Amino acid sequence: MTLTSIKDGEYTATVYKMIKDGRYGEAIHVLSNEQQKQTKSRAALSLLGYCYYHMQDFSSATECYEQLIQLHPEVEEYKLYYAQSLYGACAYPEAMKATFLLDNPNSHTKMIKLQAAIKYGEEEFSGAKTLVEQLPQDDPDYDVDMGCLLYKEGQYEEACNYTDLSYNIGLCYYSMKQYAQALKFITEIIERGIREHPELSVGMTTEGIDVRSVGNTLILHETALIEAFNLKAAIEYQLKNYEAAQEALTDMPPRAEEELDPVTLHNQALMNMEKKPSEGFEKLAFLLQQIPFPPVTFGNLLLLYCKYEYFDLAADVMAENAHLTYKFLTPYLYEFLDAMLTCQTAPEEVQEAKLTRDNEALKKTLQDYDELLEKYIPVLMAQAKIYWNRENYQMVEKIFRKSVEFCNGHDTWRLNVAHVLFMQENKYKEAIGFYEPIVKKHYDNILDVSAAVMANLCVSYIMTNQNEEAEELMRRMEKEEEQISYDQPDKKVFHLCIVNLVIGTLYCAKGNYDFGITRVIKSLEPYNKKLGTDTWFYAKRCFLSLLENMAKHMIMLRDSVIQECIQFLEHCEVYGKTEPAIIEQPLEEDRMHIGKNTVTYESRLLKALFYEVIGWND
Repeated sequence: MTLTSIKDGEYTATVYKMIKDGRYGEAIHVLSNEQQKQTKSRAALSLLGYCYYHMQDFSSATECYEQLIQLHPEVEEYKLYYAQSLYGACAYPEAMKATFLLDNPNSHTKMIKLQAAIKYGEEEFSGAKTLVEQLPQDDPDYDVDMGCLLYKEGQYEEACNYTDLSYNIGLCYYSMKQYAQALKFITEIIERGIREHPELSVGMTTEGIDVRSVGNTLILHETALIEAFNLKAAIEYQLKNYEAAQEALTDMPPRAEEELDPVTLHNQALMNMEKKPSEGFEKLAFLLQQIPFPPVTFGNLLLLYCKYEYFDLAADVMAENAHLTYKFLTPYLYEFLDAMLTCQTAPEEVQEAKLTRDNEALKKTLQDYDELLEKYIPVLMAQAKIYWNRENYQMVEKIFRKSVEFCNGHDTWRLNVAHVLFMQENKYKEAIGFYEPIVKKHYDNILDVSAAVMANLCVSYIMTNQNEEAEELMRRMEKEEEQISYDQPDKKVFHLCIVNLVIGTLYCAKGNYDFGITRVIKSLEPYNKKLGTDTWFYAKRCFLSLLENMAKHMIMLRDSVIQECIQFLEHCEVYGKTEPAIIEQPLEEDRMHIGKNTVTYESRLLKALFYEVIGWND
């Protein structure tokens, strides 16, 4: 509604109707225009403050109530709203100072509650508890506040007894790792939100429906839908159901990116890191500049820098934010990150010191076995990676053998033991013993196992003359891929393709290029379903190896195979126009030319090399 469409004498009724309908943005537009005409209008300022507060634009609300206090210092409510707005804007010292202006006995209880909330926000939990204990125990907020304080003290079971708020109870169960119970309460919140507020468009984004932002309204806040979906995403992420975690985030009521709260922004960064690492790093770095930000942001950013081997950036962030190091990193996480950074210059020193200390810790703390094991595994893998990068696989195996007493039941440990046995090329039988249980565990949904594991297991079968087992496994994959193609015709599935590529690569490495290259070519058919960045990576390595050996006159290929190779590269040229040839590092400054980073471009180069080597250019 435009200002000109409001008739004279209907401004008040129109504004109040907008507010009643929750159309705060429209009301602000009308009121701002009125306030420009009458800068000291009490009615306009009061309603503007109310609208800004309900839209959670606390900074603007603060400005309105600050002006009202100056104009009408006798009105106690404005002082209270001013303090509440400052608290909402996370200006805790200013908010606490503002509470001291409340001198009306009728405001005493509200003042105590607000001061307790401010102390809680400042993480002064003992001070918050002292204030909460001044409230009457029959006050509904008393139980909620005590529950929050008990939660912060880690007394999750007791905290559940102090609240009947579904989200708070769900959060306690999440912290106790009782995910099924937590999901029960989360589901209640979501179902109630959908039932009572269909206008919040829950799930619309996931369905691919383009809907407008619902904004950060008080109604949205009261439904706790954002908090519930974030908690659901965290649970699914912990359970390694990564697609379900991403879906929980897209199921949220739609909001523009600038409207997102810090927790949602953090979770989006974390859960989309594999697909959009550059955006993830940007979001986490942005959050570090905000006050407040989720406590885990600092540690997660550092861990992700290390994961992507940006060790210099991790060291810079730690050095620039020393005050955050002591506040947000546990001693264990700090030592781990310190070791990761130190191992870039003194790897042996880190390896021996950390291994000894953590082995002793594991033996002493049997009662916390599972929790400690989850901390120990990343340390162990970081130590092993030092030697893995040097291709010293015997040393990696030795490190894993030292930890067999503690870790032999852990999936990550078993998987990496299998990998290191496989890489030694003379221990395929032993590798099968570790790969097989992983595959059998997911045999009913075999495509849930990574393609690399399936490929390595098939190669191990072939190298130990167990061809029937390899063929059976490949038939199983083919059957599941056919079902997916039927259910989701546009979805690309690469498992069987990558297995065939790895087998083809194996034969090429053994010098049997006729069979190996043919297997590689067949594996990428049909090209519109199988040609991708990863599959092209495996294929082009075989072709480069073939070309090198042909250029050295070490092998001769039959003309029919050469014709197959040329035809294959022409197909890749047609279908690879939109496929990146390589995935660039997320924080890479010198980007490849967009026209060169395609499968089409590289396939043309390989075809030109073929013509050069076989003399067709002469």
